[in-house]
Amino acid sequence: MGGWRSDSFSMKAPRVVSLAPSATATVTALGAAETLVGVTHHCDPPEEAGTEHGADAPAPVGGWLNPDLDRVAGLAPDVVLTSDGLQSDLADDCRERGFDVRHREPATLDEAVATFAARGADVGRPEAGERLATEARARLDRIADAVAGRPRPTVYCEEWSDPPMAAGNWVPDAVRAAGGRYPFADAGERSREVDLASVEQADPDHVVVHVCGHGDRIDPATVEGRDWAVDAPVHVIDDSLLNQPSPALIDGVERLTGLLHPGIETYS
Repeated sequence: MGGWRSDSFSMKAPRVVSLAPSATATVTALGAAETLVGVTHHCDPPEEAGTEHGADAPAPVGGWLNPDLDRVAGLAPDVVLTSDGLQSDLADDCRERGFDVRHREPATLDEAVATFAARGADVGRPEAGERLATEARARLDRIADAVAGRPRPTVYCEEWSDPPMAAGNWVPDAVRAAGGRYPFADAGERSREVDLASVEQADPDHVVVHVCGHGDRIDPATVEGRDWAVDAPVHVIDDSLLNQPSPALIDGVERLTGLLHPGIETYS
């Protein structure tokens, strides 16, 4: 649709509809926000979004799991961006509509960083994508050097609290990159429900709460007041810093580093 081809890198900017908050955030970090003509109401587009195509702002197309595909079609997108396994069926539905779909499904920190470069190619900004990925790896390398040889505290990260769910996917990698131990899930595994006894047995030194969709609007007292034998400080972190495979994830690793190793200066 629209005649734009990512392999031709023509001067015409693509009309991009992003159905994933992580894709929207990554396109913004690439400096390509002006290509966005449609986003979900879960996305946080910048002010300059849509200006390349004469719009004041990208059009809302619904939720990230239930967008209105007729609205998407009305925007005549050249590219539709989706992400995460929860959107795989949606990506298929979009393909059946004839959209050029770029679906990215990172499960680990390395894969998330690689997606930065892939998104650059998706929207005709391959050099910006490679640069963004290179910068992210450099930031992670600096953290690795800073935490090398330091004691590694045990960290429990909670992505959902009713029922309690230990964060998976790239979060185990993020904790280890920040100089911590994470015995609750392996990198690449889905987040999973945990019983409080298993958390107690792991005896975490830090509890990090980043409830999906709640930003940082969580009262730590709801976790601190549990009937469990965990004697550790509870840190509430904006969920976009850990739950979203966008450049904000690197900010999240830096934030974790500062919590686990207070003597290390922040990088961002």
